[in-house]
Amino acid sequence: MRKWTLLRKASFWAALLGPAVGLAQVPRATVVPRATIPARAVAPPNPVPRPRLPVPARAVAPPPPVPVQPREALAPVDTARVFSLRDLATVVFANHPIVKQAALLSERAQSQVLQARGGFDPKATSGFDRKIFGGTDYYNKWANEFKVPIWLGGIDLKAGYDRYVGTYVNPETRTPLNGLAGVGLSVPLGQGLLIDARRSTLRQARIMVSAAEADRVKQINDVWLQAAKDYWTWYYTYQQAALIQEGVDLAETRFRAISQRVDLGDQAPIDSVEARITAQDRQVQAQQLAVDLQNARLVLSNHLWNRDSQPVELPATAMPQPARVDSLTRQEFTRLRERAATEHPTLRKLDAKILQLGVEERYRRELLKPTLNVSGTLLSRGDFYRPEVPASYDFGLNNYKVGVDFALPIFLRQARGQLQVVRLNVRETVLEQQQSRRTIGNQLTAVYNSLRAYERQLAVQTLTIANQRTLLNAELQKYDLGESTFFLINARETKLIDLRIKQESLRASYEKAVAELYYYAGTRSVNGE
Repeated sequence: MRKWTLLRKASFWAALLGPAVGLAQVPRATVVPRATIPARAVAPPNPVPRPRLPVPARAVAPPPPVPVQPREALAPVDTARVFSLRDLATVVFANHPIVKQAALLSERAQSQVLQARGGFDPKATSGFDRKIFGGTDYYNKWANEFKVPIWLGGIDLKAGYDRYVGTYVNPETRTPLNGLAGVGLSVPLGQGLLIDARRSTLRQARIMVSAAEADRVKQINDVWLQAAKDYWTWYYTYQQAALIQEGVDLAETRFRAISQRVDLGDQAPIDSVEARITAQDRQVQAQQLAVDLQNARLVLSNHLWNRDSQPVELPATAMPQPARVDSLTRQEFTRLRERAATEHPTLRKLDAKILQLGVEERYRRELLKPTLNVSGTLLSRGDFYRPEVPASYDFGLNNYKVGVDFALPIFLRQARGQLQVVRLNVRETVLEQQQSRRTIGNQLTAVYNSLRAYERQLAVQTLTIANQRTLLNAELQKYDLGESTFFLINARETKLIDLRIKQESLRASYEKAVAELYYYAGTRSVNGE
């Protein structure tokens, strides 16, 4: 029997969720037959049994009203129909478009790092110009260079080959007919020695990978918070509709029993009118809640997608898992506060921004230095690889080319202004981080206080329901003795239904508060089972 239940559960959620849980897919318009509803591989915990509304029965009535058990009590809960919070998490985290979009943030950041690394790519350049006119070879210029940037010190290694020949070539640049080869380097001794634009860009791009990851986590948390809230809204609407339908069944059964007694002359006809009004009123409520339940399923279906990015809908036969109000310990709350102070996505993003601005500030301070670039190149004749090249034309300290570049703005207004802007941005971000940390801590405390309040309210509500049930049973006994009226029984019964609906509302609100607590801690919990 257990094996058959597991197979039924697997095929049902295969039809709904598709490959998100490793099963088959069903398009949006597919209707899942009730007869083929499957069973889950791991059944959720048994639902918390809800007390049933007692049905009045007159001992002397011929025939007496038949007590009606709620529909949920006629058979055990079909666990194949339970769509749990963990099932929802499996679908959302695997297939939701916003979750997939969030993953692109990290990829984009890595692409920016790759782009920044391009500033250190070796580069080969070549250029050729020649002019011949009237039989005169004016110039024949061929310049080639291969440059390798080095991280340390902003140094550039260079190797080149130039061939400048012709009648009217500038004697400064003229080379032998075989050309001129050179190997050298360029070193910034002033501005750019400790950090330059390309090193600053690369460091900032690497830091922004952390910021992108924080953004990704925050987007996923946003999606999950809304999905969890929609799930518990569906849960509350489902329970509300079930309780009202239970009241409809009780009212209709009582109406039929009273009608039989009226026909036998044992009860006043006005009692059957009142019983019918009660049944009709509850039918109206049930019809409205059926619409509300359908809309709640549609809202929850906004988060359901299959592997092929096709939307799927929650079947009308699906039912939510029972709400388990597990008290959150003070130790767990302390752990969440400590985690939020260090791992919250908002704070992590601000940390990354501060680090990024720190790199930018260091670079702007570097621009206050004067520009002092020294370059040197050892020269040789173009055919240096030939053994017969004289030593006087080969690479050596006697054949070289050196250069020095120096520049210093007198007032440095541009550099000083840019540095001030960066420092202001740093201060602004630090203040924002302080405020965000305080806000997050207070949000956590506020939600935790709400959870504690819900726990106390649920405890009182449970006692209230027990007392109301005792009052209803007493009213039924008085009715059997002829000392009460149908109006009082109906009032007690309606109040009991309202109290149970309020209890389910508190349970749903508690679960939503739990989702908010983990959200404000910068994480998420799917342990709703």
